[in-house]
Amino acid sequence: MKKFLILLMLICSVSGYSQNWVTDSDIHSKISSQSQFNDGHSIVIIEFWAEFNKDNAFKDWQKLKGVEYYRCDISKSPESKKEFRIRMAPTIIIFVDGIKEEVFKAGLDLLCPVELPELNEAIQQAQKSSQF
Repeated sequence: MKKFLILLMLICSVSGYSQNWVTDSDIHSKISSQSQFNDGHSIVIIEFWAEFNKDNAFKDWQKLKGVEYYRCDISKSPESKKEFRIRMAPTIIIFVDGIKEEVFKAGLDLLCPVELPELNEAIQQAQKSSQF
């Protein structure tokens, strides 16, 4: 029983740090989902990601507060790649209440197009703009 409890605690602690993924089949339901933070507005960030460029992915997603953050593997989601006109990975899009508000696209160097402070500032601006 003691080993079982230790294993259960380990699994729970690791699952808190796992990345959430979306695909063609569920991306729209995630983008238009209601806020889990009871503030009346839903802010969802999707990072369009590629395995070949995983070293340049956004690394501070755990530090984002008040948003839902997902990754979408462009090789497994060709319809989403086409719909959102993803040409470079990573590309990060901020959605507010299901509407695309801001896009950060990697350049030819394929580096992550935004750092945590800049993304937090964009999130704050999106929150302010969604208030009346």
